[in-house]
Amino acid sequence: MHITTIALITSIIGLISSFLLVGIIPSLVSFIMGIKLFIEEKSIDVVRILAISFAGILLPVVMYLNTFGLHIPVRDESGRNFYQQIMINNYSNLATGLGFIKEKDPEPVESVSDYAGEEMTYYTNTPKTHSDEAAKQKSDETASNKLPEIFESLDSIAPAERNKGGIISIAPSDDDMPSYGGLPVGTLIIAQYFREDDHNANPVMVLQNKTGDICRYECIFTARDKDGNEMAISEKTVEVVRDGSIFVFEGRFDKKDLGGGIPDAFEFSISKRDPYEKDMSESVAVYTAVEGNSAILTAENRSDKKVKVDAYVLFFDGSELVDCMWMIPQNTDEVCLEPGSAASIKGDAYYRFDHVETFYTAYEAVGE
Repeated sequence: MHITTIALITSIIGLISSFLLVGIIPSLVSFIMGIKLFIEEKSIDVVRILAISFAGILLPVVMYLNTFGLHIPVRDESGRNFYQQIMINNYSNLATGLGFIKEKDPEPVESVSDYAGEEMTYYTNTPKTHSDEAAKQKSDETASNKLPEIFESLDSIAPAERNKGGIISIAPSDDDMPSYGGLPVGTLIIAQYFREDDHNANPVMVLQNKTGDICRYECIFTARDKDGNEMAISEKTVEVVRDGSIFVFEGRFDKKDLGGGIPDAFEFSISKRDPYEKDMSESVAVYTAVEGNSAILTAENRSDKKVKVDAYVLFFDGSELVDCMWMIPQNTDEVCLEPGSAASIKGDAYYRFDHVETFYTAYEAVGE
């Protein structure tokens, strides 16, 4: 058999097997053979061999870059090896794009248990709209201020970088609910939102501790009618926030307590004091992954102590906050993480979102 025919057959086999990554080796062999033949013959048949071989080499490289970028492969949270990750990432995305795999229709309700055993229920709401100018202005403002490492947003960066943490700009507020209140000196409002659905009306505040100290924060949200009368209150506490860290307060109001509608205004009163617990946020790693219509938050306790992790995952559609979930990963009956262990918790969204942003605090679980 003529060497040109052998090189052509090898290039075709290499291209076909490149869809399973292994074809890069025969493609390299046929490409080298093609170069040698081109120097000798310079025929169209040899050019064809070079083109097929180059495609067989390029395809696995593109699939790798599409999964890991310009970084060495790492195992994902599910424990898949790099070959499985490349195949699943490329072909699941291709099947979804071609319409062979359809996204699941949303279920009506999702419940996540909090540390007190209470059910936290999330419902569908209708997002509001924003101007592109407002989104760009807020993005420009936040891009110039590097946020502290406790703000962790993983789903808007390259897959290879997700386990390394990352920063993206905080979306502009979609709050059209009048609100007023007070903040301790040195505490900043980073973003403020209001979201409602058929059952709930919830203000959400993203704040930053710039006091220079580690603080325990407490917040009382008060819903008021048009005459300023109190309709209902919601109280929240963030146990330990180190200096420079960003944290979240969410007020939860049942519309049954608001006369079936929404209040005319929210009032917030935030206070701070010395924490009762020891900050452990620097001994904890938190990862957030998106699978379909769900967010999976994993926390890893790298210390030799039991640790409690409180996390808020904010779901965004573009610049629109569409949901806020309070998540507490645990692997003990005391709702905390054992030393040197990890745990995950899953939250389902029932409307479209394109990225999530995660904020968390962690402290030693004394007495848990």
